[in-house]
Amino acid sequence: MEISVSSKLIASLFHILLFSISSSASYPSPCNYEPFLNCLSIHLFDDHSHIPIYLPNTSSYNSILNSSIENLRFSSPITPKPHLIITPLNESHVQAAVICSRKQKFQIRTLSGGHDYEGLSYTSNQNLPFIILDLINFQSIYVNVKDDTAWVQVGATIGQLYYKIAEKSRIHGFPAGVCTTIGLGGHFSGGGYGLMMRKYGLSADNIVNAQIVNAKGEILERESMGEDLFWAIRGGSAASFAVVLSWKIKLVQVPPTVTVFAVSKTLEQGAISLAHKWQYIAQSLPKDLTLLVRITRPNSSTQAMFQSLYLGRSDQLLQIVQDRFPELGLKREDCIEMSWVRSTMYFYQLPFNGSLSILLERNPTPRDSFKVKSDFVKEPMPESVLREIWTRLSQVGNPVILMAPYGGRMAEIAESAIPFPHRDGNIYQIGYEVHWKKEGENCTKLIEWMRRLYEYMTPYVSKSPREAYLNYRDLDLGRNRIDGSATYEEAKVWGVKYFKNNFDRLVEVKSEVDPDNFFTNEQSVPPLK
Repeated sequence: MEISVSSKLIASLFHILLFSISSSASYPSPCNYEPFLNCLSIHLFDDHSHIPIYLPNTSSYNSILNSSIENLRFSSPITPKPHLIITPLNESHVQAAVICSRKQKFQIRTLSGGHDYEGLSYTSNQNLPFIILDLINFQSIYVNVKDDTAWVQVGATIGQLYYKIAEKSRIHGFPAGVCTTIGLGGHFSGGGYGLMMRKYGLSADNIVNAQIVNAKGEILERESMGEDLFWAIRGGSAASFAVVLSWKIKLVQVPPTVTVFAVSKTLEQGAISLAHKWQYIAQSLPKDLTLLVRITRPNSSTQAMFQSLYLGRSDQLLQIVQDRFPELGLKREDCIEMSWVRSTMYFYQLPFNGSLSILLERNPTPRDSFKVKSDFVKEPMPESVLREIWTRLSQVGNPVILMAPYGGRMAEIAESAIPFPHRDGNIYQIGYEVHWKKEGENCTKLIEWMRRLYEYMTPYVSKSPREAYLNYRDLDLGRNRIDGSATYEEAKVWGVKYFKNNFDRLVEVKSEVDPDNFFTNEQSVPPLK
């Protein structure tokens, strides 16, 4: 059931609201929604406006909730569920939801795509009633190639952005992620890395304006929010500070033709020694070339795949790789030339010769359950360590190790430019993933396997702090208290891993713009008490 709340509430509506709630453990306990709904009706700026609201145990509630959950680990019956799901249709709906949630002491979880790796955008382990503000209807994208910019609403996906850019230009692009189904709200606010970061930096490095709703329910843009808050939401997790409605981004130049390749190597073909050599050369390659290593176990056989995007033609790419990394044995037939937008389909394993419209699909691939961690590497690790990683991968069914090179533009941007601090000195980033299809006791074993691998890697990665990537959210690093609060020292345990010295400035901004800590979650930046 969808309830459209307008400025004129009908008394019988409350009967529906109060008696349609299940007492099942998977749903929140019954609650008196009348004060909240009355508040919404009062704060609607348009007398004829209707806010879609979904209630527990009604026909549409589960489908709306599950439609955006990408990590099925958080769709189980025991996962805490929201008291309400609101899918605002315009900015005033968001304003009213923020104002009334604050007045009625509901916590807000803002959802733009559902890829939050620990489910913080759609569930809560804190002892607080919460609602989901699902921005699925905020999908507008306006591309202006004349001034190389675009305004993008946060509910749009990376794939939609790539598609809209390609509609207007073959020589424009944007540095964002490989997974085309990620919502732009969370991706940009956590940094957003992708295959063009060595050339142009992160997504957040290329944001020039934003529209937000703050804790007071005010709509602000860059000038009115101030440079400190604008700094914080670009890589510092906007969910700690405001609800972002849209971003203004600076588009980048891409050539009409780019070149890709994917070369797989088994243990017998020297995969470990190639990965070891890769550590010494990947970060020093030309900025136009990004060469990843992805170690997986397709068909129960571990292999390393060397994947590359080159912003140029295949003959140039072939010459660079043959000169700098001849051991890879790259051949001309391995290289595929295509447009930049088709390369985004290629790397997400979509049919890149087909219609571009597949980029508009929000669920083109099956979803599963997973656990993710991250590390940053400053010195090449010994070949024996890579061999041990290889051995450990054989112990589980569906692991992924992704090694993404830094250097280039990433080494030129100051650590304090935005909250994302992982810049010069890092030669590559590691993402650890383990996936499974069904819930059960097996998932506990897989997560423990991941934790043991992470512990094993301690001597070979960054130290003091051991750095982590915010968009690879990991509650193992620490979390705020169950009541939503945290002291500076408690939050610093995980905060310095994501933000290093930028954490202190984030706390200062939080204390200024949200001193009452309305925007809170298990790893939100706390205000100074």
